[in-house]
Amino acid sequence: MIEIDGKIVSTDILTTPFACDISICKGQCCIDGDSGAPLDIDEVDALEEEYENYRPYMTAEGIAAVEEQGFMVVDIEGDYTTPLVNNAECAYAFRNADGVTLCAIEAAYLDGKCAFRKPISCHLYPIRLVEFSNGSVGLNYHRWNICSSACECGKRIGLPMYKALKEPITRRFGEDFYTALEQAADLLKDYNK
Repeated sequence: MIEIDGKIVSTDILTTPFACDISICKGQCCIDGDSGAPLDIDEVDALEEEYENYRPYMTAEGIAAVEEQGFMVVDIEGDYTTPLVNNAECAYAFRNADGVTLCAIEAAYLDGKCAFRKPISCHLYPIRLVEFSNGSVGLNYHRWNICSSACECGKRIGLPMYKALKEPITRRFGEDFYTALEQAADLLKDYNK
C-alpha cells in the first residue's frame, strides 16, 4: 500500500496487468454478484434526473425493477446500490446483438442523450473504493475470476490497471492525483528492479 494525497492505494493497482476484454467476458460483472453496484448518494439523484434519457436503452425487466425498487436499494451492509433484476443482473444492464452486457446509462451518455456517464464504482471496476472512519479513502483491487481475460489481455499488451483506468481515476480523483499515481508507479518499478 502507498499513500497519495491522503488516499491509500493498493500497489496491485500499479502493477497488475489489466485491460477489459469485453468480447470474452461479455460484461459478466454487470450480471453476477451478491448485490448491485455501489452508488454515492449524489449518483442516486443523477439516476433519477436522467431516467427518461437512458430508459429507452433499458430492458423491460430493468424498467420494472427500477419502478418497483427505486433508483437504488440499500443492501445488507447498509450501502446504496443499483437495483437488481431477479437478484442478479443490474437493472440498468442490457445485452447488445452480440450478447455483450452493457450499461443503459453509459449507452445513452455515449449517444449524447444523458449527462451522467454511469456510477463511478462501475467506471472504476475492478478498483473498489473503501471509505475509512477517519475520512480517508482506500483504492483496492477487487479480484474476481470473471476478469481473468482482462488480466491476460493487459499482460499481452503490457498495460497496468491504473493506465487502463486513467479516465475513471481522473474522473473521481482529478488529474493531479493521476499524475502522482503515475509517479508512484515509476518509483515502484525502479525500486523493484
